Amino acid sequence: MSAAELWTSLKQLCMPVARAGLATTVICLTTTLQSAAGAEGKSSEEGLVSVTTPQGVTILAELADTTEKRARGLMFRESLAKDRGMLFTFPEPQPWTFWMKNTRIALDIIWMDRDKKIVHVERNVPGCSRTDDGCPQYQPNDDALYALELAAGMADTLKLQRGAKLRFQTPRPLSDQRTRTSP
Repeated sequence: MSAAELWTSLKQLCMPVARAGLATTVICLTTTLQSAAGAEGKSSEEGLVSVTTPQGVTILAELADTTEKRARGLMFRESLAKDRGMLFTFPEPQPWTFWMKNTRIALDIIWMDRDKKIVHVERNVPGCSRTDDGCPQYQPNDDALYALELAAGMADTLKLQRGAKLRFQTPRPLSDQRTRTSP
């Protein structure tokens, strides 16, 4: 990526979020620079979370469990295999909003409550290549603690609908792990 292309990318991605504060700007700059360096966010099978549907189908999902990973999501991806996805975990239940800025592929977004029961599904959400902040936003009607992004059409293929329960285990954050001392 040339310096001019990098600068254009930085302006498109980071300038609108600069108003949100220093931490958000740093995340945006980091993600843009990683992308410029060729770090497209691809992961190996290590570190993927197995998400199992009620029919027993397993999706291997990348874990978006930090502010930076959630902000980047599936941006800039050219494709997403039918058996892959991204699982977003949040610090507390609420109606978490998604938008598709810089997302090149259409997706299904499945929101789940703390029991991993589906509370809302948005199907065939198109990517958005707008350079302003005018990309549509998508939000569930109920609080969610998790969201799963899949390739568009997979929610229907897998018969994922409100009320269905998915199975998965996420690694506990370091802040949740307690060190035990011996008596």
